[in-house]
Amino acid sequence: MTKDDRQEKQKKKARGQPLSPHEKYLLGVKRGKMLVRLWQLLVLVALIGLWELLTAVGVMDAFFMSSPSRIVRTFAELMTDGFMYHIGVTLLECVIGFTVSMAVGCVIAVLLWLSPLARRISEPYLVVLNALPKIALGPLLIIWVGSGSKAIVLMAVLICVIVTIISVLEGLRSTAPDKLLLLRSMGASRLQMLRYAVLPSALPTLLSVLKINVGLSWVGTIMGEYLVSGAGLGYLIVYGGQVFDTDLVMTATVTLCVLAALMYGAVALAEKLLAGRRKKRRAADKVNASERPDNGI
Repeated sequence: MTKDDRQEKQKKKARGQPLSPHEKYLLGVKRGKMLVRLWQLLVLVALIGLWELLTAVGVMDAFFMSSPSRIVRTFAELMTDGFMYHIGVTLLECVIGFTVSMAVGCVIAVLLWLSPLARRISEPYLVVLNALPKIALGPLLIIWVGSGSKAIVLMAVLICVIVTIISVLEGLRSTAPDKLLLLRSMGASRLQMLRYAVLPSALPTLLSVLKINVGLSWVGTIMGEYLVSGAGLGYLIVYGGQVFDTDLVMTATVTLCVLAALMYGAVALAEKLLAGRRKKRRAADKVNASERPDNGI
């Protein structure tokens, strides 16, 4: 619904005029989304309240499970003791791993689409690499690049890049054969087919891969920090477990959840903005097409 449509809807509502079936449908969709968000918030508040209540009455031992109030208190204490530095380290490693894996994975997927022979040769290797537990490569990563941030970023890249290649390649191959046949009949090269038909049709898949890699990049980063890091949220979780500081472990874990949710929200917002731009462009193309004179008459 455009801005003009919303203004017209408000005018009708102010004048007491009935809404059209389409406007009623859009209003119902909007209310449905708001209801889902409300229930999500209520469930979260209920779970936090139940957690706090069970630890307060002694049903759950706060030593093993911590509690929301203790997590808040620990977070406030850590903020004055270099906690932001650990957050920054983990966030930087995650963003670098996410960006590199997306760039490398998309480039390799495009190259494999351009070369069907290379795609057929590489398919079994991609399947095996995707099934390989990446944690098994941890000792090798330390030998190859050392026990610093490079190993952590490389772990995140290894976890994300194979999924990116396989998913993006499937998206590229899902283009309607009729479109490719039409372009081929017009003399289009494979690069031209990629630009004008394949990439636009694979855009939804690419956006889905972005969302998937948000979670995978965090998994890879924390997994790498478990192995080699001397700083970061993963390091704090390992350290807290070693000294039986459950409050520290849960505080770092909750912080990870919040950061991952924010990163996912940023990707979802970018997807929404891009979808809006594509919708406006299609509407403008339809208007331009309808305004063109029909030379055949």
